[in-house]
Order: sequence, then C-alpha cells, then structure tokens
Amino acid sequence: MKLTKDQVASVVTEASQKMSDPNYSAVLVGGFVQSQTPVAQFISAHERELGGAESIVQVIFHCALVAQCFQRAGGRIRTLSYEDLDAAARGEPLIRLEKAQLPLHEFIKANVENEEAQKLIAMIALAIDGVA
Repeated sequence: MKLTKDQVASVVTEASQKMSDPNYSAVLVGGFVQSQTPVAQFISAHERELGGAESIVQVIFHCALVAQCFQRAGGRIRTLSYEDLDAAARGEPLIRLEKAQLPLHEFIKANVENEEAQKLIAMIALAIDGVA
C-alpha cells in the first residue's frame, strides 16, 4: 500500500503535538517493543553503530511512527520475523524506500540525523511495508 504525504504528515503532526506529554514517547516506544520484539532486538544489536541506548530509543520511536502511518492507512501489521528483516535488509534501504514509499523516506531524512539510524528505520519501514 502506498502511503500519501498527507497520511505521513498527519501522524507526524499528531506526534509533535503529543510530545509535550512526557509519557507519550515512553508509551509509544514500549508498545512497539512489546508488539515487535524481534525488531527491537535487531535495533538493539546495532547499539555501537547508533551511538548508545538513547539512539536506540529514538530509532524505535521513529519505527513506531512508521508503523502508525501504515495502520492509519488501513494496514494490518503482524509481528515482523527475523526473516522479514533479512528480506528488507537486501540492497540499500534508503534508496529502496525512496522508490517504494517516498513520504516515509522524506520523513526519515528530515527528522533523523544519524545516517546509520536512517538506514535502520528505512529497512524496518520496508519490512513493515512488505507485511502491511
């Protein structure tokens, strides 16, 4: 399913408004970790490249927003498997995401500075796109 720029913008705008609530981020990240344990473990395994625990939480937060974009567009997202992640890891994730889901690519490039984090989020977005 192709996401529109408006669908992604709606989720991002809502998240920006909710960031004033200190629990919002923790609930979003916690919910994603519970529902996508293999993804959270995969991201955590990249701690060195990401630069520490805080960066891991930020990547998970952005992945949770990506998942919300697909859910709001009517996609049902099952728990991703390691096989799903392996399939999404082929090639250059940012380039592949730009072709598959341009609005998500633009969101990631505009909101995530760390290039390794961008690649991980793009890869997970591709995995979600493959099962949504």
